[in-house]
Amino acid sequence: MRKRFYFLLVALLWCGAITSAMSQNKTKAQPKPTTMKQNDEKLLRHVVIFKFKDSATPAQVKEVEQAFSALPSKIPTIIGYEWGTNVSPENLAQGYTHCFLVTFKNAADRDAYLPHPAHKEFGKILGPHLDKVLVIDFFGAKN
Repeated sequence: MRKRFYFLLVALLWCGAITSAMSQNKTKAQPKPTTMKQNDEKLLRHVVIFKFKDSATPAQVKEVEQAFSALPSKIPTIIGYEWGTNVSPENLAQGYTHCFLVTFKNAADRDAYLPHPAHKEFGKILGPHLDKVLVIDFFGAKN
C-alpha cells in the first residue's frame, strides 16, 4: 500500500512538473505584441525595378545608376536609398536587372519627389535606355 502511495505521489509530482514546463514554453514562444506607436509609424518604400533595352551599353547603364544614386542629394524628401542588381537563382526576373529602393517619411514626401525637377531630369537620362519599369510603393514598419 505504501509503495502505491509513493508511486502515485511521484507520478502526480512528475505530471505537475511537465505541465508547468509546457506552460512556460508556451508563454516564451508567443511573440510580444507591438505597441500602437510602432504600428502608427510607417515609412513609405518606393520600389523601382528596371529592364534595360538590349541595345543599352554598359556605359549607358552605369550612367543611369549614377544618375539615380545622385537623387538623394538633390531631393530632400528622400530619407533612404538602396539599389542593386538581380542575384536571384530562381530565374523569375523576366529580364529586370536593377532594383532601387527609395524611402520617404510619408506619402506627401513621395508625392513631392515625383514631379521634382531632379527626378524629371533623371527620367530624361533613363528614358532612351529603358525597356520596362515596374514600380511598387508600400508602407513598412519603422524600426
